Formats: sequence, structure tokens, C-alpha cells
Amino acid sequence: MQLNQKKPAINIKAALTIATSALLGTVPAIANAANDSTTVTKAQLESAWDFESAFLYYSEGDRVSAAEAIISARKTFANDEVLNLKLTIDSLTGASANGAAAQPNVQTFTRPSGKGSYQTKAGETPLDDTFKDTRVQLNAQWTQPLAANYTGSAGVHISKEYDYLSLGINGNLAYDFNQKNSTFSVGLSYFQDSFKPEGGIPLAFASMPLAYGNDSDTDNSVNKAGFDATRRTDSDDKTTADIMLGFTQVINRRMVMQFNYSYSKVDGYLNDPFKVLSLVNSEGITQDYLYENRPDTRVKQSLFAQTKYHFEQNVIDVSYRYMWDDWEISSHTIDTRLRIPLSSSSYIEPHLRFYQQSAAEFYQPFLAQANSMPEFASADYRIGEMSAYTVGLKYGMKLSDGNDLSFRLEYYRQDPKNSGHLAPDALANVDLYESVDAIIAQVSYSF
Repeated sequence: MQLNQKKPAINIKAALTIATSALLGTVPAIANAANDSTTVTKAQLESAWDFESAFLYYSEGDRVSAAEAIISARKTFANDEVLNLKLTIDSLTGASANGAAAQPNVQTFTRPSGKGSYQTKAGETPLDDTFKDTRVQLNAQWTQPLAANYTGSAGVHISKEYDYLSLGINGNLAYDFNQKNSTFSVGLSYFQDSFKPEGGIPLAFASMPLAYGNDSDTDNSVNKAGFDATRRTDSDDKTTADIMLGFTQVINRRMVMQFNYSYSKVDGYLNDPFKVLSLVNSEGITQDYLYENRPDTRVKQSLFAQTKYHFEQNVIDVSYRYMWDDWEISSHTIDTRLRIPLSSSSYIEPHLRFYQQSAAEFYQPFLAQANSMPEFASADYRIGEMSAYTVGLKYGMKLSDGNDLSFRLEYYRQDPKNSGHLAPDALANVDLYESVDAIIAQVSYSF
């Protein structure tokens, strides 16, 4: 096994197709992906495994932190058959917003398990400090030519967390034409996810019960019974079906473009069992905490366009994505990278990403006692109106042994917005839409 034999550089068109198909978990091979000049023989290529590894750290300061390790392996066989394997392990710790509104007084919340409670200081966004999880994910993809100008790909996905299991399959078919300067692809995927949260699945709009485990045996028995009365089951699941249509076109020797359309339908349990809403009176003071309720279906669609242009030395990569769904969420994403060579063996790559999102039709930062109970409601800021941007820099180099090493450091800021909700007196004096700042650091090594 040769660990230090590098594979031929993949051409721009192939890289774009692969990167975009990754949205579905499918990685179609491009028939002319290895057409770049190289001294590597076919026999050497077939005998080599190529590895890529990365370690990423993400931190929101006083909130969630994540550490992620990734290793992927690629093996090319005879007849241009390719096997891709990828293992991801990540750990999340810290505190996450539970959905309740900040208040001018101290707030006490029951932990998701029902055992014990935690408090939030006056004027602060309520954060659930029990947030902790470890995920192990494995992806395998097989790609091979099927006929002249046709390439097929199929893969499997397994992801396991403490309370979550995701199983998926995918397939992709790519067709090259116009002297292999044009590629049309279609990808399909299907996922079955099972969720078994600690404490079970709460009833929609049920009041958060008192905690048990801290008081007398009598109180524990009563509070445990009260907690159980707010649960409807111990687990639930959802399914996701995706389809993506893609078209890639080489414009000239310097420029390539890609366009995608994707359609996704999700059915099943789409609530977050750990999120609540504050039920407030006319003065904005919380009277109760209610578990959220979302629709049990969601249809998402998106359009994606990407262009890469190679100047004399620099390479610019610009993409735009527009997404909309039947929850009335729509978003715009602009992502730009510019690779600037510093020498024959090193480069820097500035990165700028901008994101803007409208709120779901049922998003509400709080519920008012005076109003009738809606059919659906969630105070999860992730489905509220927001804007966000990422700015960063990547530095990469080729080592003396031919392997690649890179470092990436980025700053991310997310700014939730008020989508037209009038806040009563007490809520007008607190920050209902607190910004989130994060640092992202990554080290990657290919060998």
C-alpha cells in the first residue's frame, strides 16, 4: 500500500460537480476527472490509497462548543472504479438557547430528563446547560463508469448519537456530452432517522412540569407522575427524500459553471423536544413554559449556481443559493473564495460568506396569554428571521514529501431579527434577539 503516492489533480468541472452533489451525499465521478497531465501511471493510481484528515474546532463562547475529527480514504481500482470512505467523530458541549424569553427576574427550568432543574439570571437569554452529545458518522460511496459517457454512484450513510440514529442511502447518475465539456446529473437519497431524547417526547403545548429528584420521596412521586403526564411517547422518527438535478458546463479553459435544483420532502417528527415557548401576560411577565409544536411535514426547494474562474495565477470561486419551503422560510447564501498563490508550494485563500433568512410562518419569540393558542408555534431562533456572515482565511502548503497541509481560521456572526412581533413592557427591556458569535479553526492534512 502506497501512502505517499498522490492522485492526479482533479479538474475544475469535476470538483464542482462533486462539491455540489455532496449536498445529497452523492459523489458522481466525472469521466474526464483525471485528464490533467500527470506522471502517475495507471498501475500506481490503482494501487494507492489517498487519505485526507481534518480536525475542526467551533466555539460560540459561553454557548455551544464542538470538536470534530474527520478522516476520509479514496481508492481507485481498475476501469476507473472509485471507493470513498469517510469517518466523522464529533463532540458537542456547552449551553444552547431553550427558546424561552429573557425576563427581568431569575427563571427556573426543569431539565429535559425531568431530574433536577437549572436557572437563568435576570435579563439573560435562557440557556440549557445540559447540552452534550457525541456523534459517530460513516459514509461509503462507490463510483464507476456504466457505459460510454455514463457514470453511476451509490452510497450508504450511518450516523449515531446518544439519542439519535440516522440511516441513509443515495444514488447518482452523471452523463457527459459535448466532448465531455457538459455534464448532466441526477441524484436521489433517502434517510430514516430515529429520535429517542432523554425524558421522552413531550406533548405539544404541554406545560413544563416540576422537576423531581431533589425533594422528598412524596414530592418525587407526585412530580414524576406530573412529568410523565406531559410525555406522549419515548421515541419518534422522520424520513427525508431528496432529489437533485445538476448541470455543469465548461465555458473555456479558464472558466466552469454549475447549476443545481434540489427538492426535499421531510415527514414525521420535526419538533425539537428540548425547545419551549414563554407564555406571557400583558406586562410581558412569563406565566408558564410550553413545549413547541411544528408541522409534521416540510418541503424544501433550492436553486444553486457556482462559478470558478482561473486568472493567470489566482482562482476565484463564487456561489449563490436560494432556498424556499412551505414553512415560508426563504434564504439567500453568497459564498466567495479567492485562492492566491504565495509560491509554487503555498497559497492563501480569503473566504467571505453572507446568509439571510426570513422567519417561518409559525415562528413566535413568545406566546401572549390574551391570544388564542395557535396550531403551530416555535421560538427557536434558528427558524426565525436572521442574517449571518462568515469571514476567514485559509493557508495551505505542499510539504517536501508531496503531502498537503492547511490551516483555516474564521469568524462567524449570526444576528437574529425581529420579524414584526410587538414586545410587552418587560420584554421590551431585554434582548429577545441576542447575537451569536463563533470562532472556527481547522487543520487539514492529506497524504
